[in-house]
Amino acid sequence: MLIVRKVYLDHAATTPTHPKVVEAMLPYFTERFGNPSNLHDAGREAKNAVEEARAKTAALINAKPEDIYFTSSGTESNNFALKGIAQAYSQKGTHIIVSQIEHFSVLHTAKSLEKAGFTVTYVPTDPQGLVDPSDVAKAITKDTILVSIMHANNEIGTIEPIAEIAKITKNRGVLFHTDAVASTGWVPVDVNALGVDSLSLSGHQFYGPKGAAALYVRKGVRIRPQIEGGVQEDGRRGGTENVPAIVGLGVAAEIAAAELPRRMGHVAGLRDRLQKGLTERIEHMVVNGHPTLRLPHNLNVSMWYVEGESMLLFLNMDGVSVSSGSACTSRSLKSSHVLTCIGTDAAVANGTLLMTLGMGNTEGDIDFVLEKLPAIVQRLREMSPLYEDMVKKT
Repeated sequence: MLIVRKVYLDHAATTPTHPKVVEAMLPYFTERFGNPSNLHDAGREAKNAVEEARAKTAALINAKPEDIYFTSSGTESNNFALKGIAQAYSQKGTHIIVSQIEHFSVLHTAKSLEKAGFTVTYVPTDPQGLVDPSDVAKAITKDTILVSIMHANNEIGTIEPIAEIAKITKNRGVLFHTDAVASTGWVPVDVNALGVDSLSLSGHQFYGPKGAAALYVRKGVRIRPQIEGGVQEDGRRGGTENVPAIVGLGVAAEIAAAELPRRMGHVAGLRDRLQKGLTERIEHMVVNGHPTLRLPHNLNVSMWYVEGESMLLFLNMDGVSVSSGSACTSRSLKSSHVLTCIGTDAAVANGTLLMTLGMGNTEGDIDFVLEKLPAIVQRLREMSPLYEDMVKKT
């Protein structure tokens, strides 16, 4: 029986749940199953577990526990932040600023707010995916109530100058939210150092369970509930808490905080090995994103004269899991909006692979990919009339 090696390089889509996280969650499905809203012993036990997880989650981003609100996903956190803050401050103004490369949970929410009567400015980035703080400053008007710029892009990995932008918004009396779903657990995230008023994070991005995320809202910032019906989460998000998942998020946050330097060093070393190897072996390849201001586990590359989906499927046949972009749009045949916004030619953008590494990856995994991918690219190019024309011209 042929045993195919399995190499998972899609940690931006999701990470495996850490064994210690699973272990911590299990009792809350069975013997510790109480509803945190109840006052009896079983309820108090569940409530204490939720509050302990809140403190651990807050510690990961240097926030106060009372400023953390649990949600079901990063998408919900982003919706909650934009809609909740916009609605709460609509009497003050109706103008919002976001970047063109935000996750669709921000961009689609912004479009929804436009339909509700708000106006939205979409600021561009440079070819490396960086937002210019001066563009944000120029876009602010007397009617601006909220700016939302992601901490790091989930596709190309570029880390934005959030602290610099936050100084501008604070001086102008504008609230600032950042989507830190892609970065939390992989690089230091400190809400005070960043100077943000609100921040989104999601557990399954850093070895926690799916279905557990959080929104940080600085004390004094008003936000209107989007899920009504109960007094949970200080009255800001109704519904019985997902106690097992919340407990898991807390433990994942605790682990991430403890091993962050080691985590960053491990994945950055493997990422650099992969990038160097691919650059040496594959011609006509572009590395997307900022060369230094980027997530340590992210490598986004575009190949000329080949389709990303074809590369992905051939790699999958060899046991290698990668992505062609955001997991939320992986079934779409359209070019990545992020690559389009940074000026990548459509034909090149369609030949993109996103590879994101994790703690379980090894140098052997990288060498296996370096053995398989160049051959796949060459095989696909040999079937491309565009590549054939290019070869003839050279």
